[in-house]
Order: sequence, then structure tokens, then C-alpha cells
Amino acid sequence: MVSDSTPTAAANRTGKGEPHPSGDERFAMLDTALKRSRFAQDHLIEVLHVAQEVFGYLSEDVLVYVGRALRLPASRVYGVATFYHLFTFDPPGDHTCTICTGTACFVKGADDIVAAIQSAYDVAAGQTTEDGRFTLSTARCLGSCGMAPVVVLDGEVRGHLDVDATLQGIADRLAEDEGDEPGDDGDEPGDAPDQALVAEVD
Repeated sequence: MVSDSTPTAAANRTGKGEPHPSGDERFAMLDTALKRSRFAQDHLIEVLHVAQEVFGYLSEDVLVYVGRALRLPASRVYGVATFYHLFTFDPPGDHTCTICTGTACFVKGADDIVAAIQSAYDVAAGQTTEDGRFTLSTARCLGSCGMAPVVVLDGEVRGHLDVDATLQGIADRLAEDEGDEPGDDGDEPGDAPDQALVAEVD
């Protein structure tokens, strides 16, 4: 049964909604897509695509959030999501990295970032490593073009990254699982490139 504890996404229709209780920045990116669609119910599929690109898969929480924002019954949202084979309900790996490949990000080198990650971790976009620790995905546009290229690493939105900064960010997250300190490759933790900025999502 769908829980009523899901935050009131419908409140964001006026732009005055409160942040998701989890503090997950990805919901702010989903809100951007909802506002861009003017909360039109016939944009459900487009919004679900954005949700999957941002979160990596469609969880019950996300589906309910979208339904409430668009004022659609849960049965309608679930029906559409399960009808199209492009949507997935399987959770990603322990760590996730989504690279925006929209026009602005593409021009700023997003494809180079994707290629570098694929080579470094032997994983294709849309797939998870064999050990289940890392999932790589791409998104058509995350709506943050002014921060291009944009990377969402474990739910944290980062802007103006290059290949080296992205690879270092992923390596640091994986190292945390093993008890290593970030930057153990010889760099001090505070020596991360200046362009590795954690962006505030409007």
C-alpha cells in the first residue's frame, strides 16, 4: 500500500514547497522538470523519464511524489510506468553517478567524462559493475545548464566538473566503503580541483 508519508510535492506547484524531508537534492531537480512541464498531466511520461535519469530507477516514493505533483491517482502513474519497458524499478549499485549529456554539457565535455568512467570501471552507461558497487547512467538534460557539465554523484549535484575531478570524486566515494581517506592517491583532501563545486539547486 502507498504510504501517505510522501512529501507534498503538489505544494511545489506554486514554487513555495518545502524541500524533501530526506534532504535529497535530486527531488529539487525533479521539481524543476515538473515546473518546466507546467504540471501538465499529459507530460507524465516525460517527467518519469527525468525522474529515472535523476534517481537511476523509479522507487515507490518517487512515483507517489510525481503523482501528487501532477494530481494523478497512483494507479495511473504505476500503470504508465509499468507499461513502458524503458522504465526500471530495480535499485542501482551502492554508489551512483549520472552524467548530464544535454547540449550544454556535451559541449563542455560530458561525453569525455562518460568515456573515462566507462574505461576506468569497465561499465557501460545504464549498467552496474559486477560487484554491485557502482552504477553509471546518463541523462538527456538535468535542467542545470549554467553549471555544465553536471554530474550527480550519490545524489549530490556537482557542476563545472572535468574528467579528473569526476574520477576523483567517484574514487573517494568508493574508498569510503573501504575505510580509506579521500585523496589517498597522494593528494590532500582539500586539494580537489577548484572546479569541483557542489552546486546549490534552485
